[in-house]
Amino acid sequence: MKKNHLHSIKKDYMNPPLPKDIESSIRKGVAQAQREKQRHRFQRGIKKTASIAAAASILFTVALNSSPAFASSFSEIPLINRVVQVLTVKDYQFEQDGYTANVTTPAIEGLENKNLETLLNKTYLKESKELYQDFLKEMEEMEDSGGGHLGLHSGYEVVTDNEQILSIRRYVVNTVGSSSTTYQYDTIDKENELFLTLPSLFKDDAYIEVISQSIKEQMMNQHRQDPDQIYWLEGMVEDPDLVDLFQKIDPSQNFYISEDATLVISFDKYEVAPGYMGVAEFQIPTDILKPLLVNNEYLK
Repeated sequence: MKKNHLHSIKKDYMNPPLPKDIESSIRKGVAQAQREKQRHRFQRGIKKTASIAAAASILFTVALNSSPAFASSFSEIPLINRVVQVLTVKDYQFEQDGYTANVTTPAIEGLENKNLETLLNKTYLKESKELYQDFLKEMEEMEDSGGGHLGLHSGYEVVTDNEQILSIRRYVVNTVGSSSTTYQYDTIDKENELFLTLPSLFKDDAYIEVISQSIKEQMMNQHRQDPDQIYWLEGMVEDPDLVDLFQKIDPSQNFYISEDATLVISFDKYEVAPGYMGVAEFQIPTDILKPLLVNNEYLK
């Protein structure tokens, strides 16, 4: 693959396939729907409700028919029947000569806290662009060294969406020989328009030890039930000097709040276990957390 061809590929794929007029129409439609909801909040007329639904249906039908790129993206996202929703706004895709990239970028729509919405969406766009640029750079370096195989797959999943909580999982899978997987979670209180962090849920840092101890107990229980379930835990590895034993969670450890209002702690592949164990997740019983919580609003 020649360098001038690679530069041409960069130029082509850094431009979004979604027409600007379609994107603008969708954003205007969402804004209009929000204004209609505010004006008619206390009116329950079936006729008016039906007309708004019909207008929204027409808007999205036009968008789907006018833009194959939007139709493809939208078809992969489960509908969220609330004002706050998550949509795909940009895809970077590439496949040629053993090199494959698929980077999907989410955007949050409908938050009244526009500062938070804008900050998150700018972060998503920036991270996706950087991932794709790094992929192209690494591809060039591999070509200069005789070629090879390289894969990048990045996207997102809505793991929790209820009346109060929206939790989004963003993932990156890099493949060069073997694969590595990393997750990032964003959890939003939709009612109060707040971005939740792990420390913000608790009165002080006592949660670190309590959660860490619960995770260690779960690791040991899994290992007792199945000896093939191995974690980097003292007494579970033959040579502890070869790995970093799990001691405690990071104060800002990856987490999300599940649909049943349970705290779930997440570790990336290789972080606390061998690669074959994949990404490790642990549900933390709310009963042991209650004395530590700022309030009982999120965890039940």
